Amino acid sequence: MLSNLHSSSQVHRLHRFWTDFIPGRGKLTPPHCQERRLPPILPTRLTYAESFRCIGSACEDTCCQGWNVPIDQATYEKFLQLPTSPLRSMLDANILTVPPDAVDEKFARPGSFAQIRMDGQNRCSLLTEESLCHIHASLGEGFLPRICANYPRIVNEIDGFEETALALSCPEATRLVLLNPKLLAPVLLAQERLAATGEPRCEPAAAAATDGRLSLLPWFRPIRQVVLALVGNRAYPLWQRLFLLGVFCRRLDAIASGELQRSIPAFLADFEATVTSQSLLTAMESLPRDCAAQLDVVLRLAGMLLHRSNVRPRFVECVQAFTAGIGNSPDATLESLTAHYAQAHERYFEPFLRHHPHILENYLGNAILRCRFPFGREDAPAGAPLSMARECALLTAQFALVRGLLIGVAGFHGEAFSVTHVVHTVQAASKHFEHHPKFSTLAYELLVESRMDGARGLAILLRDAEPDAASRAARPALPEIHAPGPRNGRDVGTSF
Repeated sequence: MLSNLHSSSQVHRLHRFWTDFIPGRGKLTPPHCQERRLPPILPTRLTYAESFRCIGSACEDTCCQGWNVPIDQATYEKFLQLPTSPLRSMLDANILTVPPDAVDEKFARPGSFAQIRMDGQNRCSLLTEESLCHIHASLGEGFLPRICANYPRIVNEIDGFEETALALSCPEATRLVLLNPKLLAPVLLAQERLAATGEPRCEPAAAAATDGRLSLLPWFRPIRQVVLALVGNRAYPLWQRLFLLGVFCRRLDAIASGELQRSIPAFLADFEATVTSQSLLTAMESLPRDCAAQLDVVLRLAGMLLHRSNVRPRFVECVQAFTAGIGNSPDATLESLTAHYAQAHERYFEPFLRHHPHILENYLGNAILRCRFPFGREDAPAGAPLSMARECALLTAQFALVRGLLIGVAGFHGEAFSVTHVVHTVQAASKHFEHHPKFSTLAYELLVESRMDGARGLAILLRDAEPDAASRAARPALPEIHAPGPRNGRDVGTSF
């Protein structure tokens, strides 16, 4: 990664920082942080999800359409106890039990007990003419299926600490998350109070080794505090914060695997001190930039979502605006698309983001809570070793896709680009990839295939586009924007 950088004192500092935070290179371990055990410092909980209120029939994209609605067994059995009535007849006719071994996409998810039949418009058959729920209206919230009662809230519990995020497939949840300039304020204020004490963060519990790896769960709360504080640290451009987050995750992997003998409290104290010093700002500007490669990954990720059989019109609208905004035409090449993409970023997206810096910060903060970052989802494949670097690569891919779509949409709307377009784009895209059962796996395969999963590749995905550098590299002409075709006998994308 560093072989392409020019020689300077800033680059030397970056080289030292990087090598100090990769496996086997860490040297600084403050002795007092190893010897003293302070009481655990609990991060302030982000409670924004508690203020969510469904707007019912006023919602522009009802959650009762476009996907399957699973029924848990407890709710199904409550329905069986209902007396004869028009509603009971409606439930009997429109709730289907799911075969125990069902894995086909037509069923809600593996392990679902039953699901609601969708009508000819792929809408829940239990909706009223006003797009309200018959069950809720007749029986109350207590009879709703668990997923209906909770959505869009995503509740995770890890190491005894509960967090609630919001699924941005819901338009009202997207507005609540993206448009609140103080969403991350509780964490940032807590971080300031911590820094004012001058004390390192330490945890008293000892970690247990699992399959040869050290468990980092006892340090979940201080790790989460550092992650969210870094996302909100505007001393660095947002792309640099995510790059530093990648360094952070690789280092944690090295400690967990035993490649590096370093205490977590010492590492956290050293990492925070390095970030606070801001000595690497100039050096990180020398990291590689390849706008064409960045756009190519965005196109491929979007293509994965368009390949789904239940693509919603709202997402198609977003993709059409995105492709128009980057100059798509029958004669377009990757070079011409990249030039338009970079110009859209410079002229419309970047000025908008300067006035609304909280939007993408909030997006990342919510994604971190939703996915239990960097510890991974609870439904991760059993036995799969935790890789925090992989989790960071997936977060980067998700961020690159959303930001890339927004850049194209900004190019399409020009000076009229607004928060309304942002909410529409983020919600429509999220409805496709947040609930896509294979998106994470396919996205990571794409990063590996494109050699974008390492530090150099992630820097390319994260860096802001520059018009002057957009078309330096010669690229083959493309007859159309395309996503990946068949790979290993399995189709993972489609043209659009």
